[in-house]
Amino acid sequence: MTPLLVSSYTATTCLGRGLAATSDALRANRSGLTPCNFETVKLDTWIGEVADVDATVLPAPLSHYDCRNNRLTCLGLETDGFAERVREAIGRYGASRVGVFLGTSTAGILQTELAYRRRDPATGALPEDFFYRTTHNSFSLAEFTRDYFALEGMAMAISTACSSSAKVFAAAARQLALGTIDAAIVGGVDTLCLTTLHGFASLQLTSGQPCRPYDAARDGISIGEGAAFALLERADSAASGSILLLGTGESSDAYHMSSPHPEGLGARLAMQAALRSAALAPGDIGYINLHGTATPANDAAEGKAVAALFDRQVPCSSTKGATGHTLGAAGAVEAVICALALTEGFLPGSPGTTSLDPAIDIDYLLQTRPAQPTSARYALSNSFGFGGSNCSLIFGVAP
Repeated sequence: MTPLLVSSYTATTCLGRGLAATSDALRANRSGLTPCNFETVKLDTWIGEVADVDATVLPAPLSHYDCRNNRLTCLGLETDGFAERVREAIGRYGASRVGVFLGTSTAGILQTELAYRRRDPATGALPEDFFYRTTHNSFSLAEFTRDYFALEGMAMAISTACSSSAKVFAAAARQLALGTIDAAIVGGVDTLCLTTLHGFASLQLTSGQPCRPYDAARDGISIGEGAAFALLERADSAASGSILLLGTGESSDAYHMSSPHPEGLGARLAMQAALRSAALAPGDIGYINLHGTATPANDAAEGKAVAALFDRQVPCSSTKGATGHTLGAAGAVEAVICALALTEGFLPGSPGTTSLDPAIDIDYLLQTRPAQPTSARYALSNSFGFGGSNCSLIFGVAP
């Protein structure tokens, strides 16, 4: 693919609001996970909750979008000067030439859960102030973002479980290549809700302690929430040191509804496709941000795919021990982490992981360390979703 400039990016998770807070936590190998105390949920698990989401107030003309997911969307957009960069792009290209491509798994489902508590006792009707389209609907955050910037062009929401906000980079890249847009807001937002917390617990996929990706004793995920965004533009005038999106790779192995192919087939296909897209060889990659959910099956399958393709030549880690698994936002959150690692010259470690699984033969980083100058130009990020929906992204530094 033709490289694209990542002209602005931001992330807000349990590590804090913005790039500085994210970088500080990753460099210190610090986790933002805490024991679950969300809403009415009484589960023995840890979560990654973002501070101040409920205190965020949407602009009055957009109040019909009010829900936890769109409040976090608003909080994220107004971080690291991202909204200002978007408005500058609108000034350059026009309101019809900036697209919106956002990923989520559950959007504002919490708003529906809360509305059910207020049903009419006689009829069971939901309260009149509940608006499905602008809250629970998967398209809600894309529509909210488009209206937030008074955009007039295309907008798309992708909901493919945990690959959602990685796949938006590929979708936007295709539209930029076609010439239908000149810039794209890409990213993802997912927030904590009762369905997700109880649902993953019912699948016996949540851990009773902070998650431990690739640990020999790993036993499940820690669910987090987050918002991450990037602005993609053509790279004609990218300054030296800028972050570029160089390649995207997607696959769908459809092996099982919730379990990955045991040999990591879909993961390997996605990584190979990303390398082809970027015209790079496995040895060119200097860091891999693994999907690394900390479930036994997922880490084993991804580890096999990485080992087969990269041997032990590339340092790898999963940062979900720091942020939790932000589900539909994970792809965008971890894309931003790759951009930070490339820009600031460090390789993130893996908070919570202490004893690596000896059956997974990869170069896994327990502690954050400086990047070697010779291997600091390219990073690959993996995001794999239920049903075998897989996406890998490759980022690089402009020479």
